[in-house]
Amino acid sequence: MSTKLNLQDFIEKVKRENPNEPQFHQAVHEVAEILIPYINEHPQYLENKVLERLVEPERVIQFKVTWEDDNGEIQINKGYRIQMNSCIGPYKGGLRFHPSVNLGILKFLAFEQVFKNSLTTLPMGGGKGGSNFDPKGKSDREIMRFCKAFMEELYKHIDENTDVPAGDIGVGGREIGYLFGHYKKLRSKFTGVLTGKGLGFGGSLIRPEATGYGLLYFVECMLKEKNESIVGKTVSISGSGNVSLYAAEKCIELGAKVLTLSDSSGYIYDPEGIDAEKLKTVFKIKLEDYARISEYIQYYPHATFVAGKRPWEVKCDIALPNACENELDLSDAQKLHANGCILVAEGANMPSTPEAVHFFLDNGILYGLGKAANAGGVATSGLEMSQNSLRLNWTREEVDQRLKRIMQDIHEQCKQYGGSIHNNINYYKGANIAGFVKVADALIAQGF
Repeated sequence: MSTKLNLQDFIEKVKRENPNEPQFHQAVHEVAEILIPYINEHPQYLENKVLERLVEPERVIQFKVTWEDDNGEIQINKGYRIQMNSCIGPYKGGLRFHPSVNLGILKFLAFEQVFKNSLTTLPMGGGKGGSNFDPKGKSDREIMRFCKAFMEELYKHIDENTDVPAGDIGVGGREIGYLFGHYKKLRSKFTGVLTGKGLGFGGSLIRPEATGYGLLYFVECMLKEKNESIVGKTVSISGSGNVSLYAAEKCIELGAKVLTLSDSSGYIYDPEGIDAEKLKTVFKIKLEDYARISEYIQYYPHATFVAGKRPWEVKCDIALPNACENELDLSDAQKLHANGCILVAEGANMPSTPEAVHFFLDNGILYGLGKAANAGGVATSGLEMSQNSLRLNWTREEVDQRLKRIMQDIHEQCKQYGGSIHNNINYYKGANIAGFVKVADALIAQGF
């Protein structure tokens, strides 16, 4: 008979065996505090030590990336791929190019990805990778040389049936194109080994929009469960990358009023609302001019730019933290509650601190955690994999409908396993248990 798990002992063991990886520790704690009571009630998961096995990556790949800049100087970066779990399908997860990238951050993201991919109902395992390379300020040629050097090592560990990377922070369509082109050259075959590709060579419609659109489809489900509508609701959004911009676009389309967007320099607040025409200006500022969000007030002087702060002090009905890890803390959560916010849904991975999460749950704020609410991006990557395997392209409408159905299915899984807390569905509990059960059952069925 296996000894029942104890949360504190389990987390201390994870910390001892994975030192100096605070983001990974936080991600494991978030899952373990929900799963351990459930596992202790289900002997098959306890006896097979499923949780202990899930926190250990199946494979960790680390390598050196050497490339030449435009001045002819040799540069050296670190490259990684965390192949976390492949019980239900090939490893699937993005590549992140950012100076903050390290082993602990990628393990946290890969661990989250396992549960998120399971929730999509698609056959995808979990992985993550990247480099501490910073694309900002680099020329196209430098980025191409780096991507080729990165792929010189990564190609040995990926293919369409083993590991299918995608983009993430710092890795957009340009980088995916360079990576795919060099993989094709190295392997002498055209295959769906990467997702997020250009439409002309195997990419899927709706992929850039998918995380933001999916987030709003999930929000719609959350509101519908409470007999509420998004029409007329005020929305505060952080970030101004793809997730935030397309979330804003979908908000506007569905009849909500978007008040804020942000970047690392601060946030803009437009009390009149960021409408479709104004959003086009933001697309230009961020995706064409690569400028700061503060440029918005040059076009719309009635708006306000607040330097060095996050938008959670703005009165709103719905908050969408879409920027980065731990951007929304307890004091932010308290401000949102005091200002009448009724719903928080995460477009980023783990953007709310543990204290903020528990405040939402304890105070009756609807809380859609990232592994459920932002799963639309990887879901559409999975749909791209399917299209590549079938050698066809679905229409924009077909992909969008499939995405919407997947987000509705994720909501139903959360509802099935979550139960209620303060008259709300406990999405925090439901998403973690639902994501776990599918992987755990596959793990047991495949032996050890």
